Amino acid sequence: MAETIYDVAIIGGGPAGYTAAIRAAQNKLKVALIEKEPKLGGTCLLVGCIPTKSLLFNAEVYDHLKNAKEYGLDGLGQPKLNWPVIIKRKNDVVAKHVKGLEFLMKKNKINVYEGYGRLTGPAKDGVHSVEVMTEGGGGAEGERNFVKAKSVIIATGSDARMLPGLEPDTRILTNIEILDIPAIPKSLIVIGAGAVGVEFASIFKSFGSDVTVVEYLPRMVPNEDEDVSKELARAFRKRGIESHVGAKVEKVEKTKDGVKVTFTGTDGKQVVKEAEKVLVAVGRAPRTENVGLEKTKIKPDRGFIKVDEWMQTTEPGIYAIGDIVAGLPQLAHVGSMAGIVVASKIAGKFARPMRRDRIPACTYTEPQIGSVGLTEAQAKEAGHQVKVGKFPFTANSKASIIDSHEGFVKIVSDARYGEILGVHIIGPSATELIAEAVTAMQLEATIEEMMFTIHAHPTLAEAMLDAYGAVEGVAINI
Repeated sequence: MAETIYDVAIIGGGPAGYTAAIRAAQNKLKVALIEKEPKLGGTCLLVGCIPTKSLLFNAEVYDHLKNAKEYGLDGLGQPKLNWPVIIKRKNDVVAKHVKGLEFLMKKNKINVYEGYGRLTGPAKDGVHSVEVMTEGGGGAEGERNFVKAKSVIIATGSDARMLPGLEPDTRILTNIEILDIPAIPKSLIVIGAGAVGVEFASIFKSFGSDVTVVEYLPRMVPNEDEDVSKELARAFRKRGIESHVGAKVEKVEKTKDGVKVTFTGTDGKQVVKEAEKVLVAVGRAPRTENVGLEKTKIKPDRGFIKVDEWMQTTEPGIYAIGDIVAGLPQLAHVGSMAGIVVASKIAGKFARPMRRDRIPACTYTEPQIGSVGLTEAQAKEAGHQVKVGKFPFTANSKASIIDSHEGFVKIVSDARYGEILGVHIIGPSATELIAEAVTAMQLEATIEEMMFTIHAHPTLAEAMLDAYGAVEGVAINI
């Protein structure tokens, strides 16, 4: 039989990889998807976004039930957490969507190869060869196969970074281990106040843990607008979450009953905290080692791969998408859209490069955070004549109805042209509301146009309308 030559081979079955595969197949391309794990979904589905948000929903429900009497729900008593059931529900959600991906692969006639994919060098006669190594029994070396394709997309994802000298175990955790701990810890220290760190801090505080957050940079969620960082710090204090920013971790040591963390605060004094568990959430490292880059023209920068606007690497016919791309935020939806862009470009279909200033970022804490575009400080640094509008959820009727009125909507605009430069939301459903802002910016709507866009009442989205009005000093409800 003639050797199969695919139109595109994709290394990695996470959101970036499987999205690229599906869109390529929809574009009538013959697709091979290579994944080293027995399940598709990558970090996001298996040990990241999806299981984490499942736990966050449990935490939200639990928080509401603790205050059931305020809503006229008598006779419920004090709700009790059933941790095994919570974990089972989380696992069931993941399993459902793993099966969904398996169905989509069959539906779109995508050939899935289980094994470790590795580049073998430049294309020969216009065809690339990808080595696929499978494991034998007991971790022994298995079979070595080769997948041939006209184009290759690298979508190998990332791993959690660990502090030097530490290895994850039952007490020192990453995002993987914490998802399957046998019981809710009485106390938890979170090292890192980015999205992963503050989300787990929020989850386990709701579940009753004594939580401390330690962050090296001078503020919480340091990539967000400074006002959002201040508001989250205030909300965490109100919830009883202890936070230390500008703190350098010196040592993490195991004790008889848990873990001890020694760090230096902003005042130069050493602080020692002990807890049952420690979560290390200090960022993610790209998985680009041992994928054969050295056999190509691709020269990684600290492990990241540089690409052009179409995700093309310096090696003709090889693309990179997702967490491994230099300069892009490591977010599942970024990888997914990059996959759509590449799959469309390869097929000769209409495609539009991603605008890096129009990528939404969402943090699913309580309160939630959603943001897109430039912060106020970034807009000023870029030379814009900045005009800001801010509207608090305390003045929004729907926020009062659902008893969730922490936070605000903040609009950063250019005073001369009314261009929306950035939108920063902290509060109820911020991770959903931000979609309006992304759409408005994508369509280049102005502040004036959004001020005259009708928003239904009563909705949380009305806070967006009032925030646009606040830019011009004419918000109705404040």
